[in-house]
Amino acid sequence: MTEQAISSIVLPSWIKAAARCGIDIKPIFQRHGIEVDLSRLDTRTLAPAALSRVLQECCERPGGEHFPFLVGEAFAFEYLPELEIYLSTSASLRDAARVFEWLPALVNPVLDARLEEDAHHARLVLYLPEDTPVAVRPRYVEAFFASILKFARGLTNRPDILALCVQSPPAAYADLYQRYFGLPVQFAQPRNEAVFLRAALDRPLEGALPDLHRQAAESIEHRVAALRTPGAVTARLQAILQRSPALLRGGIEAAAAAVDLSPRTLQRYLSAEGTCFAEVMDGVRYQWARTRLERGEDLEALAENLGFSDRRSFTRAFKRWSGQTPSAWRRAARPAAMGE
Repeated sequence: MTEQAISSIVLPSWIKAAARCGIDIKPIFQRHGIEVDLSRLDTRTLAPAALSRVLQECCERPGGEHFPFLVGEAFAFEYLPELEIYLSTSASLRDAARVFEWLPALVNPVLDARLEEDAHHARLVLYLPEDTPVAVRPRYVEAFFASILKFARGLTNRPDILALCVQSPPAAYADLYQRYFGLPVQFAQPRNEAVFLRAALDRPLEGALPDLHRQAAESIEHRVAALRTPGAVTARLQAILQRSPALLRGGIEAAAAAVDLSPRTLQRYLSAEGTCFAEVMDGVRYQWARTRLERGEDLEALAENLGFSDRRSFTRAFKRWSGQTPSAWRRAARPAAMGE
């Protein structure tokens, strides 16, 4: 599945949905390597494949409530208050629909929803990544539609949603769709989409507050721009490795976990920024090696602390970095330091 990270702010809605379904979700999270740290939900990320496995397992649990519907219903922007303010102060549903431009970057890359229109109808179409596992594709659609209807009905008592169309064939629980959504549901359709009357998009909403709405939009744009800052991941990785040199012994798995990314996602981000993990690691190792050589650290201990298999491997790497052996570099550096 796509390696673009999902924000941990989605987890509270999953926890609430599991509670309503009578599911103990903590051991499920643990089995699939998901850590719930409520103090860091707005900064930690999740591997999409792991979350998909959690979704599949929760859906397989017997019970009277349908887990994906409840996930969508429970979703809120409590960790992204700017989005909540933006929605609640929108002048129209068309205006509110701009949030779909921001959701993939801020919340979940699976949420690629686009508003498409013809003469009489508007369609909010959900495009799932092609590598989303087949077993959970309908589940993401169900959660998405549940969330959309919740927010649409919260903004106006007349959203004029005509029908829901889903690509999957009718499931054994297809009757739950009608009971839950209260709308016609068409299965085995070409696209996953909610169909509206186009006129509903421009009907004025009572909660419009233009100044606050504009401020919220500017804040969101700044947040999204920060995520796209060139070199941001490289700088973050360098800072963490410099602050925690013990990570130099753990390889890419430990480093990726420290920056809340999967190893593949970390490599992809670094590649987009014109570098790779090995280059970043070499740079930080070289910096630490020089510092510790100046302090007189034993070469055997230094090689081990920097994550090398032995002293010879460290010596070869240091010579590649500096053109000198560690011993020669230290002899040259000490007189210079004393002269200062």
